[in-house]
Amino acid sequence: MSQSVSALLPENLDFDGPFPRLSRRLRLGIVGGGRISVTQAQAARLSDYWEVTAGALSSDPVKSIERGVSRYIPADRCYASFTEMAMAEARRPDGVDAVMITTPNHLHRDASMAFLKAGIDVLCDKPLTNTREDADDLIAMVNTSGLVFGVSNVMASFAMVRQARLIVQSGGIGRINQIHVEFMQDWMIPDNVGDANHVKWRLDPARAGATSCTGDIGVHAQHLACFVSGLSLTHVRAEMHVCGSPKPLEDTVMMMTRYQQNVPGTLLATRLAAGNRGGLRLRIYGSEGSVEWDLQHSDYLRHCRYGQPDYILSRGQGDGMHASVERLVRTGRGFSEGIIEAWANLYTEFALAVAARRDTLDIPDDWLLYPTIEQGAEGVRFVDAVVASDKNGGQWAALHEPVSAD
Repeated sequence: MSQSVSALLPENLDFDGPFPRLSRRLRLGIVGGGRISVTQAQAARLSDYWEVTAGALSSDPVKSIERGVSRYIPADRCYASFTEMAMAEARRPDGVDAVMITTPNHLHRDASMAFLKAGIDVLCDKPLTNTREDADDLIAMVNTSGLVFGVSNVMASFAMVRQARLIVQSGGIGRINQIHVEFMQDWMIPDNVGDANHVKWRLDPARAGATSCTGDIGVHAQHLACFVSGLSLTHVRAEMHVCGSPKPLEDTVMMMTRYQQNVPGTLLATRLAAGNRGGLRLRIYGSEGSVEWDLQHSDYLRHCRYGQPDYILSRGQGDGMHASVERLVRTGRGFSEGIIEAWANLYTEFALAVAARRDTLDIPDDWLLYPTIEQGAEGVRFVDAVVASDKNGGQWAALHEPVSAD
């Protein structure tokens, strides 16, 4: 399709080159006033594609204005509900182009739906929803509306994760024969951790859903393994545990996994691994080699070819980095990047998807790799399967029915 006179993207767009600048920054709204909304807003600004112009940061009108003004949002665009915000912003000629949903899990579906109905693109935190039915409702709405919907599985936006994906896709490790992923944290070790406000909802089944650790960090591990391998997770054999002080939801989950092509693996996630802060680690082994990536050393990727010296790639320009990865890099080799940059990469690709939709521009399927609503729904199916397996004494459970685990 052709672009309009007020196109956001440039004419004669080079999809193989660096990401282009837009004709203006896009306007972003925030729903949810917690810590992660601050991180994501910082990253959106870092991308240089967004300015934050509106927000619903508290259900208390006074607090919403106070929080919004402290983040440089005009008082008249600080709302006490996402419903009010969606309707008001849709009516404005300078209304938000998109919104980030960073509320507790139980509000993801309703908040997302309010903006989709208002014709506003959405980037929603994970897990997408607490139930498959709600996820299916959102997918149906997105398909009907044609709007852009992203999910914040941010780990896939690290440059070296993209490089790992390309190595695997190009046959750099041969045929995949096993996948191991773990996410180890230690912040729930204190017995009084549940007293903190930002933790209370994560341990409340009414707000967090049927899981805590699984839905919060287990879905990051699941998405990362699927994203890099290119294989869908089909079955899990899981056990959920409370290993620390008593809690209504699990703080640890351990499972055997099975992917397409009957590839086996393991997935572990816990918040009680002393000495681990950002302990997300992925290892994919194949018939000819392997790739290994560690969040706490995110600038480096280990690529091994059996019988040859190990190859350690470092993030930056050149020296084996693919051009599509280099456009996600902001600093030179040797100057570290981290989670804020990964978030900025996610908001960069989301911005370009929003711009392309507004310009009615067809783009290649592999140009932007931000996590989609379908991938978010896979995370919901993953959580459901883990819960089902745990309830059945650790028996195999399928993510997609009807599929036999035998």
